[in-house]
Formats: sequence, structure tokens, C-alpha cells
Amino acid sequence: MMNRPDLLPEIARRRTFAIISHPDAGKTTLTEKFLLFGGAIQMAGQVRAKGEARRTRSDFMKMEQDRGISVSASAMSFDFGPYRFNLVDTPGHSDFSEDTYRTLTAVDAAIMVIDGAKGVESQTRKLFEVCRLRDLPILTFCNKMDRESRDTFEIIDEIQENLAIDVSPVSWPIGMGRDFIGAYDLLNDRLEIMDRADRNKVAESIQISGLDDPKLADHVPAELLEKLREELEMARELLPAFDRKSFLEGHMTPIWFGSAINSFGVKELMTGIGEFGPQPQPQNAAERQIAPEEKPVTGFVFKVQANMDPKHRDRVAFVRLASGHFERGMKLLHVRSKKPMAVSNPVLFLAADRELAEEAWAGDIIGIPNHGQLRIGDALTEGEALRFTGIPSFAPELLQTVRAGDPMKAKHLEKALMQFAEEGAAKVFKPMIGSGFIVGVVGALQFEVLASRIELEYGLPVRFESSQFTSARWVSGAKDKVDAFANANKGHMAQDHDGDLVYLTRLQWDIDRVSRDHPDLKLTATKEMMV
Repeated sequence: MMNRPDLLPEIARRRTFAIISHPDAGKTTLTEKFLLFGGAIQMAGQVRAKGEARRTRSDFMKMEQDRGISVSASAMSFDFGPYRFNLVDTPGHSDFSEDTYRTLTAVDAAIMVIDGAKGVESQTRKLFEVCRLRDLPILTFCNKMDRESRDTFEIIDEIQENLAIDVSPVSWPIGMGRDFIGAYDLLNDRLEIMDRADRNKVAESIQISGLDDPKLADHVPAELLEKLREELEMARELLPAFDRKSFLEGHMTPIWFGSAINSFGVKELMTGIGEFGPQPQPQNAAERQIAPEEKPVTGFVFKVQANMDPKHRDRVAFVRLASGHFERGMKLLHVRSKKPMAVSNPVLFLAADRELAEEAWAGDIIGIPNHGQLRIGDALTEGEALRFTGIPSFAPELLQTVRAGDPMKAKHLEKALMQFAEEGAAKVFKPMIGSGFIVGVVGALQFEVLASRIELEYGLPVRFESSQFTSARWVSGAKDKVDAFANANKGHMAQDHDGDLVYLTRLQWDIDRVSRDHPDLKLTATKEMMV
């Protein structure tokens, strides 16, 4: 990392990161406060508040607002001090893991939010593994310290054991639950005091010179102060000091303690991302590695969101810029179709608000409205034929057939399903024999989301019914062998929305049998979204 040329100042100030957590650890609230301190919104909405305030700014799909969960990953850009933050919000619900996985291909770092009472939960562990695969640097925020929570050392131990990563505290909580009054900032020897009266107010910082400063006693009750001194002495003995190199390599995570709903600890976390977080990193393509400081503009689509504005039936492709300085109106080569594409109305997002992006730099995430030309995995360049790697598509774990309530509307249903398939919201398979479609998803909640979206966005009531198949595998190999196999197993064959062959089956035994009887064919559970 050290021998790379200096990045242009505009690129160097970019920080592109995602927030990962188990549902209900407080991720949406934290996102809100980021936007609040970044000056992007005036008042943070609360996920579980009364009436209109409940419409949190980053949850814009109707179902998300009804349920208080984040289902689709949205991207937001805002300035904080000298830095430009690109925050990609990921779905916390486990049924949306594939969307989250793809989102993590577009960021340079992740913030892991954990609940002070619950510690490391199952979904956090799963997402953490994904970050591990990509060697993403991780910053940890231990939330809800204003409620009864576990012992600080216990939380740190659990992270170290469960996730096999060194944890270095950069702040230390003072008291917990009702007695939680703030935290001690270990990097700057400062006392941060929480204001419980105004939840949107930034905590006040009191500069002190170390733990022996008599000023501490003015702000911290005696028994809490004694405990703080003891704990910090132990922490400095037992836990590693923060080392930026180790953090950037993904071996160490700094941890902040706070309460997002009370805006406490959030500003320190944001400062940490700015100061320690990685600048835009080189991206991998099949042909070579692409460095952010290269002049030509390149980028890849990691998410497609349909009907963000139901009045316009538009689709927005979220593009992570990998290199260069993009300007509105540029003509870029769409590598898959080999056609030039004029990007005349790219957008930047501030939660549900969007504004035209006049320019963007490597590390930024822009939205390109289009009518279905752009798909997940597509590369856009100034002429070079690049294929970005590492954006996976997973075999679905649940399969169901889908029927339109009105048989005359089968064509409309096909259109709706294709749109969701391109968006990556579901896999859609067209069996070779018979009519109808089989829809595959990773988590059961996605069937509900699909049914509600098809009805809302297309006015089509649909019903999902159980399918005779339970798993799907992509088939690859020499063309004549694949064709012969497909003809012999017509009842099991289908095509996905890209026209690739898929083998559907009920039993793992079938999959093993095909591998044994047809050694020259490959059945795979993932497909690279390379084009």
C-alpha cells in the first residue's frame, strides 16, 4: 500500500463503507445520525417513533417503513469535515444476505454494529465472514450502552473469540444502563459526556490530561471514576493498542462504545472513519487490477433497484466508480453489449432524495437511471473491455412456482419477474417443459416482499405455490455434452433470465449422480456475475 502514488486530493478524501449488523442492533438509527452530523438531514427520524417521524430517511420502500426493517441496500453520500463519505446501507435481515454480499463488493471498509446486551449475533457472524473473504477493514460500534448491557471486557472477549480478530478499544464506557454518563476517549485523552435531554445534540467533550486529572471528579461520580481507572489500567495491560496497519489489513478492529439513539459516540466513530479508514482501493478485474488514480473512468454495477420512483417505472443501477474523474454527459462503453452509453442524468443519493451528479470520483457511488440495459456485474469504461470479478450470484435455497391471479395477465407477470431477476431480488427460472415460472430466493421473507412489490408496482395480485423442486444448479461444460444432457433430462431443465442452463432437482442424490455419470459437466451453486 505504501508504494502507491499519491491519490488526487478529491479521491483521497473519499471514504466508502457499509454498515453491517444483526437486525435490531441499531443500524438504521446509526445511519440516521451519520446523515444528521453530515448535515444531510435536519432531524433524524426514529425507527420506532410516532406517526410521521417514524419514516426513517434511509428506508424508502413501503414494506420497510411498515415493518421497521431495511430490505434494500441504499447508498448515501455526504460530507463530514474534510471527508466525503459514501455510506452503503445493507439489509440487516438474514433473508437478504445475497444483496448484502454484493454490496460489500463495492465498499472499502465496514462498520460492524453490535448490541451491548446481546454481543455478537448470528447474522453479524455471517456478514463478518464475508468481510473476511474480502479482507475489508472493520470498525466496531457497540451500541445501546444506555440500556443494561454486558461487561465491557466480556463484549470484547466475545468479539475476539467468535470472530478471531484483535480488538483495540478507542473509547471506554463510563457506567451502563441508567448510570451510563459517557465514555473516555483513549486516543485523545478526552472525556465525552452524554446529553440525555436532547437526543440530536452532539456530546460535549472535556479535554483532560490523563486519568489523574482532578477535573474528572467534577463530571464523573466517585464510584464510577474508580471503576473507570481500574478497568482502563487492565485494558491497557491486556488489550493491544490501536495499530492502523493491522487494522487496514483486516486483523484488528477498533471499538467505540456509545448510544446511537442519543447521538452518543457517533461523531467519534465518524472521525475515526475519516482519520483511519482506507482511501478508495484498487479493484480487481479479470484482466488486471484497476487503481483509483488511473485517468480513464471505470466502474461496475453492484446493485439494481427497480421502481425507486413508482410513477416513472425507472430502474436505477448503482455503480461504484473504480477509477478516474466522471463528469455528467460522458459517453462510456457498456462492456457486455459493446455499445456506448451516454450517461446524461446520473444521480447522487441523500437517502430517498436524489440530486443530479455533475461529477464524481473514484470511490463514489452514483445511480444511473436506465430501462433495463444495466445489470448486476456490468462494467462501464472509457473503451477498455474489462470484466470486474468477485460479484457472485448464489443458487437459491427456496423454490416456488408463481401464478398470476388473473390468467390473462401472464405476459405482465413475465415482465415483472424479469425485472426482479435483473435487479437481483430473485432468481427466475423458465422450465423447458410446461408453462409458468419458478422463482428462487435465499430467504422466505423475500417471497412476501416480491408478492407485495408485484402487486404494488404492477397492480398484479400473484400467489406463490410450493414447487416440486428444492434446489438449482448451473450447468456448464462442452456445448455438445450440455445439449445431450439437457435433452435427456428435459423435465429437470430450465433457463435463468440470462438464458443460462439450470438443472432443477429435489434431491442432493440427483446432483451427486450427475457429477458421477457426467464427469465432463460441471454443476455449480454460484455463478460469477461477469459479463
